[in-house]
Amino acid sequence: MAKERNTAKYHLILDRKIVHRGITDRPVQEREREHQGEFPGSHIKQIGHRTTREKVLEWEQEGRKR
Repeated sequence: MAKERNTAKYHLILDRKIVHRGITDRPVQEREREHQGEFPGSHIKQIGHRTTREKVLEWEQEGRKR
């Protein structure tokens, strides 16, 4: 049985700079509204297609190593 591909990777962008890198299994528009409380005027750019939770956690860990 194939694993569900229901998790999205995204960058939160403010003034053309990435201020946050995250993952969500909810609609990215909903997550964007939540971030705008802390980062008014920001927007989300989804990175790639939705994929498995396992793969996005690997992607998130790679970003922390930089």
